[in-house]
Amino acid sequence: MDITITPGRLAGTVAVPPSKSDLHRKCIAAAFCAGETAIRASALCGDTRATLDCLAAMGFAVSFDGQAVRVGARDEAVRTAVLDCGESGSTARFLLPAAAYFLDSATLTGHGRLPERPFAALTDALRACGTAVSGDLLPITVSRGLHPGVYRLRGDVSSQFLTGLLLALPALGQESRIELTTPLESAPYVELTNRVLRAFGVEVEQTGNAFRIPAGAVYRAPEGLSAEGDWSSGAFWLLAKALGCDVSVTGLSETSAQGDRRVTALLEEIRSPMPSRVIDMEDIPDLLPVLAVAAGASSGRTVFRGASRLRLKESDRLQSVCAGLRAIGGFAEETADGVIVEGTNGFAGGRVDACGDHRIAMAFAVAAAASQKPVTVCGAESAAKSYETFFQEYERLGGKLTVEGGARV
Repeated sequence: MDITITPGRLAGTVAVPPSKSDLHRKCIAAAFCAGETAIRASALCGDTRATLDCLAAMGFAVSFDGQAVRVGARDEAVRTAVLDCGESGSTARFLLPAAAYFLDSATLTGHGRLPERPFAALTDALRACGTAVSGDLLPITVSRGLHPGVYRLRGDVSSQFLTGLLLALPALGQESRIELTTPLESAPYVELTNRVLRAFGVEVEQTGNAFRIPAGAVYRAPEGLSAEGDWSSGAFWLLAKALGCDVSVTGLSETSAQGDRRVTALLEEIRSPMPSRVIDMEDIPDLLPVLAVAAGASSGRTVFRGASRLRLKESDRLQSVCAGLRAIGGFAEETADGVIVEGTNGFAGGRVDACGDHRIAMAFAVAAAASQKPVTVCGAESAAKSYETFFQEYERLGGKLTVEGGARV
């Protein structure tokens, strides 16, 4: 689906959707609890639907009524399953150890670029502790259970591998240890995991790059549990505000562990009249599309670094960000681990290929607010991966959208 956005000023208030990062973790933690766990959440997205579908395939009773997600008891008769993770890397990486724990055998599959994305850091660690793993790229079959032990894995590929182990190992009831063999990147996401674990009564001891899961850990479903508002989704509307739109964003917590809450300060830095600036993306890689659009619509040079992992996302995000900026009249070039953007104080307009990447689609839709002529986002449907109602909200705020073929967004 291609959507053309006519330049114009957005105005109004947006309540952000639930954080998929938070909701993934809480749904999986709930699977380790006895009985039913309710998690207040106003919406799902493609990725969180994938996690719930996988839990259902594993035998769990799951439901969503528009107000809460419920994860209930597992049908113990389900011993094998095929888990379709869609295009959600979080789903696959978080559930791989859990599937080994709950099932005799499970095969995880995926679509889009997910089968190309690496899993070796996690699969090697699982094999070393006794789990049988068929390969290092999806589809991956795991069997022979999950076992206590010392798990060694890299910390600079994806913090999601660490999260998958942190969520599953406490269920064994025995002591385990996770040791990172390289420095941890995206540390805020691991803190988010630790907060979820504490909410469910599980305390993990962290000392430097080592994590100890104590014996006797037990998951307990907390009452009054809610999914946090999503700073990653809110970042697109905060970008619109930085570009001169009268947009207010609600539902975001300043005390959240989500690293993307730094977006407000970084947008202010980018929009300030400085000849050049350097921004390290190591802990906040998902903000790059938003910040790069802001940099293109500002003045001066912005150097983004520490983002080499973005080449392994839904698109090669360093390449797709640069291609998108150039397509609408901006100036950007790739580096080995980032992007350099030369500000042009606005854009000319043009056609941007979202490359099947939700964050590219949404960032360049908002770029139309700083464009002289319309911006067409090709493959705009990819936004639904993390934010199913993004374009409906865009229209509600006064955005003028034309969908190819006259379809509804």
